[in-house]
Amino acid sequence: MERIQKVIANSGVASRRKAEEMILAGRVKLNGEVVTELGVKVTKKDIIKVDNKEISSEENVYFILNKPSGFLSSVSDDKGRKVVVELIDTKKRIFPVGRLDYNTTGVIILTNDGDLTNQLIHPKHHVEKEYVATIDGIFTSKHRKIFAKGVDIGDYVTAPCESKLIKMEKKSTSSMVSLVISEGKKHQCKRMFEAVGLKVKKLKRVRFGNVTDKGLRLGEYRLMKPHEIKVIRDLSK
Repeated sequence: MERIQKVIANSGVASRRKAEEMILAGRVKLNGEVVTELGVKVTKKDIIKVDNKEISSEENVYFILNKPSGFLSSVSDDKGRKVVVELIDTKKRIFPVGRLDYNTTGVIILTNDGDLTNQLIHPKHHVEKEYVATIDGIFTSKHRKIFAKGVDIGDYVTAPCESKLIKMEKKSTSSMVSLVISEGKKHQCKRMFEAVGLKVKKLKRVRFGNVTDKGLRLGEYRLMKPHEIKVIRDLSK
């Protein structure tokens, strides 16, 4: 027996948190009766409906995508913009784990495992994300020390993080910087650089936990390997 919100999440309909919201809103039925209590246990014989549509348990799938610029990290867009799920050839209902900005490129995981998604994006789990930023300006040891203490980005002070100068172009006064964070505030990397007087020209995520973009060109994807799934599950705990 499993909790009903976990079964809904594993079906690919929504993340566990969203499933809980659906239950509390009276949008879920169990064997014909509306359920509004969290934690109700169900079996494989039970019939669960969300918004009067029966859900079916399906095998979980996990994809790594090297996201190109010009795609939303979403399953749909009311403005008709391109979304990342369009790049994955699958009949399963998948969704991105977290978000990358519209013009940010790099590693993003797409899955129908709502439970794992919830764990990976929850701030208490501190799953590392590594970015490479090309910036206007010269990144110095002074900036690195500020990042190591935490940066005030206006409405939030970031946790201490690692940063490293990869490359510097003195003629064009630009730098390439590696930044490792474990949070996921909106536009966080860009806001951190702006807070120390530097502007991001280009941003790429090269690692999410143990997952990298190695071997994938922009727009390419692959299924995650079993050991990668196991490691990222452990990281999310």
